[in-house]
Amino acid sequence: MLDKLIGIEERYEGINRLLLEVGDDYQRAAELNKERVELEPIYEKAQEYRQSLKRLEDARNMLEGEEDEEMRALAETEFADLEPRIARFEKEIKGMLLPKDPRDDKNVILEIRAGTGGDEAAIFAADLFRMYSRYAERQNWKVEVMSQSDIGIGGFKEIIFLVKGRGAYSKLKYESGVHRVQRVPVTEAQGRIHTSTSTVAVLAEVEEVDIQIPESDLRMDVFRSSSAGGQNVQKNATAIRLTHLPTGMVVACQDERSQLQNRLRAMTILRARLYEREEEKRRSERVEDRRSQVGSGERSEKIRTYNYPQSRITDHRIGLSLHNLFSVMEGNIDEFIEELATSDEADRLASIGEYDEGE
Repeated sequence: MLDKLIGIEERYEGINRLLLEVGDDYQRAAELNKERVELEPIYEKAQEYRQSLKRLEDARNMLEGEEDEEMRALAETEFADLEPRIARFEKEIKGMLLPKDPRDDKNVILEIRAGTGGDEAAIFAADLFRMYSRYAERQNWKVEVMSQSDIGIGGFKEIIFLVKGRGAYSKLKYESGVHRVQRVPVTEAQGRIHTSTSTVAVLAEVEEVDIQIPESDLRMDVFRSSSAGGQNVQKNATAIRLTHLPTGMVVACQDERSQLQNRLRAMTILRARLYEREEEKRRSERVEDRRSQVGSGERSEKIRTYNYPQSRITDHRIGLSLHNLFSVMEGNIDEFIEELATSDEADRLASIGEYDEGE
């Protein structure tokens, strides 16, 4: 850790010197100042850390060589105060040194699909869509439906939507996985509690520059848009089905009014899925990959249970249960997101500690 800090401190001080020399090169000055602003918090924390280490060493030396009882008492108090302070600084600095996920600032694409449970699973998928939409509204983010397949009774077999907003991916990336609901379905005449599931996939929106897809790798099929009941809703064929030939991945979009708009939507989804596929491949190749990590988004993993009779939601990854189900379904999911982010950071800090000990 100290080696990394030395490099950051040297770079920060070097930038300050360079800023005095750039003259009229405003673009270079802007680039340097941006980097300086990014490094400043950890530089300042490092200075506090080093000052505390120096004071701790002074207190230790005083304890070893001082005979005056009053001075020794002062040194012991200083020593006792500094040890937890230094431990706190080390934890904070390690957190600041953790590599940032480059996708955190991106917009996010959420794909919600009905799982086991028939119509009830589709209705729950709609409930989840509403929950995330409400949460996005609270964050002043914008929600755009990209593709949907509804069942006509207020549910979705599948709905794909884009959430636009700074840091959207960083907040919602922990939602990937299987969401389970326990409640009495509206279609249940006997009042029995049923268990149904819906799956959520979370993808960062990526630009064309992030992943290139040659036209030769695509097959495009055009067909007429259909309603929930299967009727053709347009005489012109505007719906688009894209097949990525190397992977067999298929994306269909039919909600827009033109072929071009549907194709653009389909390409956005396809890029995000291919990018996530590459990310998953890279994660699996890393030795330190944490199979059960909070942020991995294993789509087959049961992550949360929504128990309506008891108004309880349990996140199984962190063992957190809240008894405010109806508030959460209105988009108040901040506590889960914060606790998941904290748990993820703790896991990553622990992995750094294990790595440092092994060196």
